[in-house]
Amino acid sequence: MDAELADRLRAAGLDAGAVERLVRTALDEDGPEDVTSTPIFAPDERSTGDFTAREDGVVAGIPVAGVVFDLLGIDAEDKAADGDRVTRGQVLISVSGPTRAVLRAERIALNLLTHLSGVATATRAWADAIGDTKARVRDTRKTLPGLRAVQKYAVRCGGGVNHRMGLSDAALVKDNHIAAAGSVTKAYEAIRAAHPALHVQVECDTLDQVREAVEAGATSLLLDNMDQDTMLEAVRLVDGRAELEASGGLTLDQARDAAVTGVDYLAVGALTHSARVFDIGLDFT
Repeated sequence: MDAELADRLRAAGLDAGAVERLVRTALDEDGPEDVTSTPIFAPDERSTGDFTAREDGVVAGIPVAGVVFDLLGIDAEDKAADGDRVTRGQVLISVSGPTRAVLRAERIALNLLTHLSGVATATRAWADAIGDTKARVRDTRKTLPGLRAVQKYAVRCGGGVNHRMGLSDAALVKDNHIAAAGSVTKAYEAIRAAHPALHVQVECDTLDQVREAVEAGATSLLLDNMDQDTMLEAVRLVDGRAELEASGGLTLDQARDAAVTGVDYLAVGALTHSARVFDIGLDFT
């Protein structure tokens, strides 16, 4: 991979090697030969084209798509940057290279760009909806296998923040942990004894669990499926002793209602598991 491109990926918080492996997997899925393009175009025939937004939104994945072009020997010029608000008809990337290579790159680059830009666009809608509150929209582990890093990157491009990347960088005590351990306190204390410095979040379904978690020493609580009045009471009970995250069944229409309760985060799995693709197309010029 081109060194400058690798540096751009690292600056974005992505593992350049992992992104390259992702792209190579996508190339392998398409097989060794494009049996449509090979008979039509000579090896030395060249084409130019523009990847263009076909709706308004937020773009993400430009350097990720850049890996596709780099591996296939295609020249690419970025016309927008990740996180930019873009409008319908705006050129995002211009490419030039062997026609066979450009056509081979087209679908893979679009799969990455449209999905990641969809995640960023969805995230921006949530971030805008709660922009006048202290709350931030945060993702979850509800990501597609193999795409977690780039999906969470797209969330950042859209103005959101990331929750834990995996099971080893932070603990989240959920209802099944509590049921198996016997109580919130027992589950929390077991993790704290094993990992004294680890960030631990406790999922709470009731105000009684909120009280118990705070008394046990928890400094991060997930308020699961609570209505607005219950969240308001949880904020009052905690009184700044722990960060609070609203979770469960939130919709964009309800975003501000949840945020104004005083919680610090809104957990939105739909940012990654249900984002609509953002419409982008490649047109030869």
